[in-house]
Amino acid sequence: MNTLKLFQVTIFSLIMPLQGNLAQAEEHQETSDEHTTSTQEITLSDTQINLAEIKIIAITKKTMNISLYAPGEIMTNGYTSYYVSPRIESIILKRHVKLGDEVKAGQALVSLFSEKVAQAQASYRIAHAEWQRVQALTSEVISQKVKLATETEFIAATSQLKAYGLSNNAIAVITQDSSSALGEYTLTAQRAGSVLSDDFHQGQRINAGDTIIILADESQLWVEAKLPATESTVLEKGTIAQLSLGNKLYRASVIQAAHNIDAQTRTRVVRLIVDNNQHQLHPGMFVDVAFLLKTTNPVIALPQSAFSRSSDGDWQVFIETSKNNFSAIEVEFGATLQNENDLKMRQWQEVTGLKQGQNVVIEGAFFIAAQAAKSGFDIHNH
Repeated sequence: MNTLKLFQVTIFSLIMPLQGNLAQAEEHQETSDEHTTSTQEITLSDTQINLAEIKIIAITKKTMNISLYAPGEIMTNGYTSYYVSPRIESIILKRHVKLGDEVKAGQALVSLFSEKVAQAQASYRIAHAEWQRVQALTSEVISQKVKLATETEFIAATSQLKAYGLSNNAIAVITQDSSSALGEYTLTAQRAGSVLSDDFHQGQRINAGDTIIILADESQLWVEAKLPATESTVLEKGTIAQLSLGNKLYRASVIQAAHNIDAQTRTRVVRLIVDNNQHQLHPGMFVDVAFLLKTTNPVIALPQSAFSRSSDGDWQVFIETSKNNFSAIEVEFGATLQNENDLKMRQWQEVTGLKQGQNVVIEGAFFIAAQAAKSGFDIHNH
């Protein structure tokens, strides 16, 4: 009996310390849980929210635009550009404009000299004088046949000068000023625009048809986007696209989608038109083109400003759990989208991991993430 009692006392003495350790462990776990819960939310003051310009929206599913990416290049507008070139072999005497100048219709561009133009001008003087003389004669003095032949020669001489590029004013000067040098003529702007190219030198001999100046109205420019030959998406005329150049965005629309495939680049060229009223775009610039296509079904999407990186590098957003309290939730990306109603024309991202009705931060997320980092917030404490 004494032996049994001694055994019971020994067992009791061993169990009691173990129970005490378990109780301490449970108490420590409760304390740890309380600490974890407190670090899952970030609380900001009204002042912080206002200074950080934090903006919150309620999550809703909506039909968005899918962004189809393609590299693009700004081109001159072929419908508004004009190539200035001599119609006959000539020597450049003097330039009147330089690269980048804005010119008006009728403004002098370049003066040239040509032996054939000199011959044509001389012939015109003779034909003009003869036509003026014949017109003053009556039918009793000159036959109708001779009069018609003289008029025809005058018209032919005038047409020859026009074919060489002389304006009506330049042709008129030939007879008004008999001392004017023959062979010299000036090419003028047929329309207003900017001088995009002037690759020539004074004294240079130019062949007929060689481009010496390119004029273009840059208020609207073309964009040529190149899609992979395997991309079968139909881009109808009028399809909206967003152009990205540095930090600036521009809105363009499809005006022509070529169906043939470039044999060398194996790409499909799609032509767009973009307004350039501020003259910030210029031919030769490379841009990123995002064609905006409607999603088949409503999706949850947020602007890029809503996302930040968690401590382990995953993408996260901040949900407002209650007034001024925010919690981070990891999300996964889907398609890159575009919200037509977003005046800032930002890219939006389809996401999974969120529910409709949740209030999510779409501006100021970076500030909240910084505050979370300071307080040791860890998204994986969930």
